[in-house]
Amino acid sequence: MPPKPKYSKEEIIEIALNVVSEKGAALLTAKELSLALKTSTSPIFTVFDSMGELMDAVKAAAMKRFEDYAHKTKDLTPIFKQIGMQMIMFAKEEPRLYQLLFMAPHNEVRSFDDIYGHLGDVASECLGVIEMEYGLSAADAKTLFEHVWIHTFGIGALVATEACSFSDETVSQMLTQDFMAMMILMKSKGGKL
Repeated sequence: MPPKPKYSKEEIIEIALNVVSEKGAALLTAKELSLALKTSTSPIFTVFDSMGELMDAVKAAAMKRFEDYAHKTKDLTPIFKQIGMQMIMFAKEEPRLYQLLFMAPHNEVRSFDDIYGHLGDVASECLGVIEMEYGLSAADAKTLFEHVWIHTFGIGALVATEACSFSDETVSQMLTQDFMAMMILMKSKGGKL
């Protein structure tokens, strides 16, 4: 009978997520995690086959934390803008997790279509809202989402790397301006960019 793990898988993931949040993904090593666990590296490898497997679990936990952020209510309308504001707030409050999720190389990502798989339920929710609230086709909603998301991502990257700091009011104005400009462009060209 194998020994009972000292820490559960969920506990190790949570502590590893906190290490990444505080120090960055590059410093999530077995040694660093064992220090945070206040134990040897044995409990880590009793539960995980490799640090790569653990990192995949940490990325999934980071995405869950991001999705929770994206759904925090700030009483902003439309909800699409609310999610964009929360994405940038996540970059501000969890810069290392933002970098892990959105700025680290993803070998399997080759196009924007591939990014949808990494955005979790947030992307599907945004597309549904855009279609319903603005009467756009699925293809037009996707085009609008893509352009606005790239702009929002860029603001988040500037914030997460501390290259720029923006007030909530400035971020709100930038997101509104970008969204309205895209809507005007799409309506004037019949949805063709």
